Amino acid sequence: MDDSKERHVGGGTLIHQMDTVERAESAKAKYALYQQVCEQLQGLIGEESNLVANAANTSALLFQVLPDVNWVGFYLAEGDELVLGPFQGKPACVRIPFGKGVCGTAAAERKTIIVPDVDQFPGHIACDSVSRSEIVVPLLNWGRVLGVLDVDSASLNRFDEEDEEGLESVVSIFLSSHPTNDLPDLSEGAAEE
Repeated sequence: MDDSKERHVGGGTLIHQMDTVERAESAKAKYALYQQVCEQLQGLIGEESNLVANAANTSALLFQVLPDVNWVGFYLAEGDELVLGPFQGKPACVRIPFGKGVCGTAAAERKTIIVPDVDQFPGHIACDSVSRSEIVVPLLNWGRVLGVLDVDSASLNRFDEEDEEGLESVVSIFLSSHPTNDLPDLSEGAAEE
């Protein structure tokens, strides 16, 4: 009898080890996927600086390449709200105030938000009732919010830290194509004033 307990415990340990290896392999696969996405995005954007064109290609690329997503798109800042920009998926909410829903909260807090279950997010705005989880990455230029990248999935717990890191890299490439006419003056003279 003790022998069977040891096998059960040993088997449990092996299952745990296999699960750990599986998660590590999954993380490697996601890293490789996002690396490919970033390389493809750099090629798509090239020298193009038009925000709408680059947002359209970025959302199309992510929608085609990322597994298990049902909506990918941009909301662009206009005053104190986000306005629907280029996207892939079902029609969506057009305007979202800063601080409302996942997108507005990510914009107001200026940080990426991962929501494993949208039904558990206070004030979630349900544009597509099929969406079950979501990740939103703010588009920041020297602390100023230009908008957000929003990615939804019909599966619970679809997004994790690897997705956060990968999508933040995508956003960095996307923003690098956007001309920055309002950089702060960081010269010594400006600092002394």
